[in-house]
Amino acid sequence: MRVLAAALAGLVLPAAAALAPSPGGRPGRSILPAELPRVLSGGAWPTSHVQGLAVDREAGVVYYSFTQLLVKTDLAGAVLGTVTGLTGHLGDLTLDPRDGRVHGSLEYKAQEAFYVAVFDGARIDRVGMDAEADGVMTTVHLAEVVEDFTADMDGDGVFDGDTAATADHRYGCSGIDGVAFGPRLGSRGGEPVLVVAYGVYGDVGREDNDHQVLLEYDVSGWSRWERPLSQDAPHRSGPSRPDRKVFVPTGNTRFGVQNLAHDERSGSWLMAVYPGSKPHLPNYSLYVVDGSVEPRDGQVVGQPEAERGLVLPLAPAGLHHEPSGIRGYELEDGGYGLAPVGDGCFYLVRGREVVEDGVLKQDATAVLHRWTGELPIPFAPVP
Repeated sequence: MRVLAAALAGLVLPAAAALAPSPGGRPGRSILPAELPRVLSGGAWPTSHVQGLAVDREAGVVYYSFTQLLVKTDLAGAVLGTVTGLTGHLGDLTLDPRDGRVHGSLEYKAQEAFYVAVFDGARIDRVGMDAEADGVMTTVHLAEVVEDFTADMDGDGVFDGDTAATADHRYGCSGIDGVAFGPRLGSRGGEPVLVVAYGVYGDVGREDNDHQVLLEYDVSGWSRWERPLSQDAPHRSGPSRPDRKVFVPTGNTRFGVQNLAHDERSGSWLMAVYPGSKPHLPNYSLYVVDGSVEPRDGQVVGQPEAERGLVLPLAPAGLHHEPSGIRGYELEDGGYGLAPVGDGCFYLVRGREVVEDGVLKQDATAVLHRWTGELPIPFAPVP
């Protein structure tokens, strides 16, 4: 928070008229990072805290996830529309660069249903649009996540539900959260794929939850699975398996990758997390993998039975914890939102509680930063 607070001082937002989205949605000319406001505001809402954001530089708009609410603003902070009525957990957001649609992780743990929610941002044009009734959101079900979330790991024939106090949940899977588009892992180019990261319970009493689990999907054919969501009767339309499942040995976290981002300039994938608490591990808050390194067959360590899978090592940079070999960085507030906008620049989000007219709300402020690679915090506010 100290870094973000310093960045807020003395900043002036560009004129709203210069930043308004073009009529009809995406004009085809991306706003350059140097032209973006240094500070974005998502407003304050009577919801749970901000989970992530996505910036559409062609349309000049920003999307914020507030757990049960999607908010669309222009770059000056004027609210253009909202999507309400979500009873699940809307997490991290990302933008498909091909069509501008917003993709987000959406959880219904009690119903054992996990989705990628797809929002047609061009149709979000007023406050209070309903996620089910107004035709702005479709969903694709992820069966792989359900299988790991509901796994009866202790063999007692009973699934223990949404709790860390159990041996159930394969890999400690608590659902999904971080999502991002980028090239296929191991490639610096090509058509974008969607990478979905598991949430992972932070239980310190088990050893099988020390990886980040990344699912890779080619979504170009997902139209055959997209369905409107009835939250009273969740559908199961979606791929039975991801294209690839990749394990990144980071050590323990609390609820896995909160925000996932791909940096086009470096080719790296950034994973912002809530730090874990295992005393023998470094418990960093940001981990980075080199996107040009191909995942390789290897042992998925810590599992109850010997298991092999595709393993992707952390990038050889950052702070180094010699006993474990784990590398990472420290990052304040990146777990609330980390959105790449090109040229090595990212918006980092700070969320906080505010009271307006006696009502407790959550707000979101995003500050433009540039990747520096410095230690321990590898970002600096753009001056």
